Amino acid sequence: MTGTPSRSTDSAHGPAARRSDASRSAILAAARERFATDGYERATIRAIAKDAHIDPSMVMRYFGSKDGLFAAAVALDLRIPDLSQAPRAEVGRALVEHFLNIWEENEELTAVLRVGVTNQAGAERLQGIFREQVVPVAQRVCPDPEQVPARAALCATQLLGLALTRYVLRLPPAVALAREEIVAWLGPTVQRYLTAPSP
Repeated sequence: MTGTPSRSTDSAHGPAARRSDASRSAILAAARERFATDGYERATIRAIAKDAHIDPSMVMRYFGSKDGLFAAAVALDLRIPDLSQAPRAEVGRALVEHFLNIWEENEELTAVLRVGVTNQAGAERLQGIFREQVVPVAQRVCPDPEQVPARAALCATQLLGLALTRYVLRLPPAVALAREEIVAWLGPTVQRYLTAPSP
């Protein structure tokens, strides 16, 4: 009897568990790549499974559906820094700089945006990311708590609009802008949305 718990504990970290973790990781990596290149609608479970060298039934076993796989693959942390110690007048600039870094370093976020403009599941995922991670920034600096959702949404128009034109549609003038120019243009706008008196 005393040996049974030990065997159970070992099995939780044994070869089968490691294979399961490796399989999940391979599926998620393949899914991110497929969603980024093909979009949500065109990416298929079969293609993702082939890329991951996994049987399609295993994808369904781990994630249940394509929606479930997409949600797991794009569980993104925007890593927004703690801006509570930043000068209040610099929050807009700091936010734009941070999002430029995020968009340029994280292809998953671009994939979410690409899917979000064409698919309800993608749109809901993107809404959740911004609701959970951008709204708290507005809460810390907004002068009127009742306006936090609207002000956060206005910030999103700038941050998402920048990403859509620069990284998804790749409009040449938007792509050609230097980072310093983007921060100089958008920083004051985002700052106004966050802290200016209500019109």
